[in-house]
Amino acid sequence: MLFLLIVSTLILLAFLFILPPLWRKQSSQPADLDQRNILIAKHRLTELKENRLTGGISQAQYDEQFADLEQALSDDLDIISPVFSAKKQSKWIIYILVLGIPLLASSLYVMLGNYQAVSHSVEMAADPEALKLAAINKMVDGLAEKMKANPDDPKGWLILGRSYKALNQYPQAVDAFSNAYRLLGEQAEVMLLYADALAYVNDKNMAGKPTELVYKALALEPDNLNALWLGGMAKAQQGDVITAVKLWKKLETFLPAGSEAQQEIQSLLSKVANDAPQLQHQAEAVQKTTTADLAISVQVSLAPTLQKITSAEDTVFVYAQALSGPKMPLAIVRKKVSDLPLTLSLNDSMAMMPTMKLSNFSQVKLLARISKSGNAMSQPGDLLGIIDQVALTDKGTHKIIINGSVK
Repeated sequence: MLFLLIVSTLILLAFLFILPPLWRKQSSQPADLDQRNILIAKHRLTELKENRLTGGISQAQYDEQFADLEQALSDDLDIISPVFSAKKQSKWIIYILVLGIPLLASSLYVMLGNYQAVSHSVEMAADPEALKLAAINKMVDGLAEKMKANPDDPKGWLILGRSYKALNQYPQAVDAFSNAYRLLGEQAEVMLLYADALAYVNDKNMAGKPTELVYKALALEPDNLNALWLGGMAKAQQGDVITAVKLWKKLETFLPAGSEAQQEIQSLLSKVANDAPQLQHQAEAVQKTTTADLAISVQVSLAPTLQKITSAEDTVFVYAQALSGPKMPLAIVRKKVSDLPLTLSLNDSMAMMPTMKLSNFSQVKLLARISKSGNAMSQPGDLLGIIDQVALTDKGTHKIIINGSVK
């Protein structure tokens, strides 16, 4: 009904502009043209008489022009006025417009139009949330088009990925975060966003690449709250409840006391304890063993000769490696040059992969590396300190001096 009312109003307005002039043409009288022709002839006759009296023309010329004037007036008065035909024509135009325009418009709209669009617009106008969502979608679509033209803007991809995630459009979020990861490399924030989106696409399943990304982020930032939460979820889905509980307990200590987030994690830990109390006790025992018996104490310092070529914000990685085999860190901590000198402990909770951790080896290599790029991968120009071989049973403090560089 609303649509029909709108269309009818528009057609009526069009008729108000078109029809009145046509009706006004019909009110004209045919006598108007004859009277005008007679008036013109009178004026012409007066001019002829004045010319004859003043000597401008001779009597013969006067008689000739007078005869011409009479003939012209006679011809004009014999012509049928075109107003009569215009009257009939105007009537036909009016009938065509009044009947034809509505029929033509209706037929075209039935074939090409969508009356439901009017209803949708009304619904959106009545729902502020719908208008807000439509505006957000429009902005996100605009940003997506912008990124097609500028695909090497990592910040743009991050913003686009977060926007898609907020709109629950996870496949698009995965694509955006993958581009950010491609451009920014192994940054904890980027990897965690990417992993979370991938998990949502796979029905919240963390198996595979999401787990890999989360544990790389944990290696870079062991105290990252999102990494601890997602890492625990990954381990719980794998059936490794012990490691999941350990990560969530660590997360609990970082959350504000009494906060909603802390209450949620406490509720989760309580549920795990109720469902599998033996696993809970085993997890606590493993945690104590890890920190007490399998920790390596490391003291790291920077050689004075290299202090001038470093910045306080440069990244410092302290980690343990197997003496042979894969170079993946068995335990790793990320700090800054401003933290040096420092003393810390490396243990199994800092492992990047559960199958590659300190407790699986009797001897390891210790390294401390300064990276200006912040990249976890070793690069030429990084500053380096190494202790080639350390036994896990050695409870002493192992001193690493950063005094060399990566070639």
